Amino acid sequence: MSIFDLTIAEAGKKLAAKEISAVELTSAYNDAVTALNPRLNAYITVTPELALTQAKAADARIAAGQAGPLTGIPLAMKDLFCTEGVRTTAASKILEPFIPPYESTVSAQLLAAGAVILGKANLDEFAMGSSNITSGYGPVENPWKRNGSDAKLVPGGSSGGSAAAVSARLALGATGTDTGGSIRQPAAFTGLAGIKPTYGRCSRYGIVAFASSLDQAEPMARNVEDCAILLNAMAGFDTKDSTSAERAVPDFTKALTKGVKGLRIGIPAEYRLEGTNPEILALWDKGIEWLKAQGAEIVEISLPHTKYGLAVYYIVAPAEASSNLARYDGVRFGARVDGVDLIDMYERTRAAGFGTEVKRRIMIGTYVLSHGYYDAYYLKAQKVRNLILRDFTNAFDKVDAILTPTAPSAAFGLGEKMDDPVTMYLNDVFTVPASLAGVPAMSVPAGLNAEGLPLGLQVIGKHFDEETVFAVSAAIERAAGFSALPDVRAK
Repeated sequence: MSIFDLTIAEAGKKLAAKEISAVELTSAYNDAVTALNPRLNAYITVTPELALTQAKAADARIAAGQAGPLTGIPLAMKDLFCTEGVRTTAASKILEPFIPPYESTVSAQLLAAGAVILGKANLDEFAMGSSNITSGYGPVENPWKRNGSDAKLVPGGSSGGSAAAVSARLALGATGTDTGGSIRQPAAFTGLAGIKPTYGRCSRYGIVAFASSLDQAEPMARNVEDCAILLNAMAGFDTKDSTSAERAVPDFTKALTKGVKGLRIGIPAEYRLEGTNPEILALWDKGIEWLKAQGAEIVEISLPHTKYGLAVYYIVAPAEASSNLARYDGVRFGARVDGVDLIDMYERTRAAGFGTEVKRRIMIGTYVLSHGYYDAYYLKAQKVRNLILRDFTNAFDKVDAILTPTAPSAAFGLGEKMDDPVTMYLNDVFTVPASLAGVPAMSVPAGLNAEGLPLGLQVIGKHFDEETVFAVSAAIERAAGFSALPDVRAK
């Protein structure tokens, strides 16, 4: 078995048994990043020396008998998490020179658990996108290829760099953020597991903000167990985040063997959208049968307002973004383009620093918040958002979890949908409703399409019931037996 075949759980056991060292493991991943990142562009900033320093400290902890499940595990950190002394760009040129003087809570908790950070993973600029083509530092290439084709594919977004890094074996796991599906969709596109926990389960402190009422930190890894191990370290109450939930954090790994016997699994009729790829629907039906065979009860449910989810999301999220991104003005931090006066400096800095998609969303957000349009758009969207939440609340009176597809298609080609933002936005059609409701949701790799590309199924749970989400996801994982890998080093 290659060192790159190890999962987080397996590597942790070998490290604890001193069969391998953290330095040996980290060096192997540093070499892999050096070899493949120039092609995949999964990382914006790599930190090989810092990673080796952290690995040496991890070996010392292991020698002292103080190791935990993440001690010595090499991870990728999405470049949206502030990292003390390490450049944090949010994939935007406006933050190119920014080196944070403090650590985000999530990255601090991972470091405290002994994790090793290989570098800062690429993303759509300010997490705005579903393909990782809006990054100011170039697009990320999906390590997967269509059968018989060498065409470059997108890894999904916004956490596309994190997804590509883990899928290509350039990290054992990664952090991401999910605003409308930004970890679940790239997980589906790259054959990985990824969970968006309940809003408030993980601290947002030190995460560069996109849409504050939606953003949530989460893990991405090769399987469900590894996601549980990562979320154990990432979750928890934080006094520095006013939206952090003061809730006890269970050991999520204990839920993996619970099974689904006796659980009621909801199947929402509204997710069978016209025009959805038949392969996606066939996989969904297969997932239903897998759960039924393991003792779950399948219940047809209705989520009638989810059809408005995308429309609501693309009002609420840009509105919050227009407010959050007002701070990037060339005065306090980041890039500055001088002008003849203060207003001119603002305009020049923002024009040069922001990419096209970010500008588009700022303009949409400013418009829907403006006088005369606030009631017609933003206020109405918030009312419909409450109806979407009510739909989920009513559904969970009848079922324990909900099963849906993760994305309406497999990974598409770089540039295929670049000129049509509306078509691009439709990639989030299955993931956005759970984000608007703030409920936990996980994507699990469940099969390949006819072109040999991964497809995912999504498990949605009740607020703060990630344990059931993990139990159902683990059951799907066992039934699917997904073991396919991208042949990235042969291309």
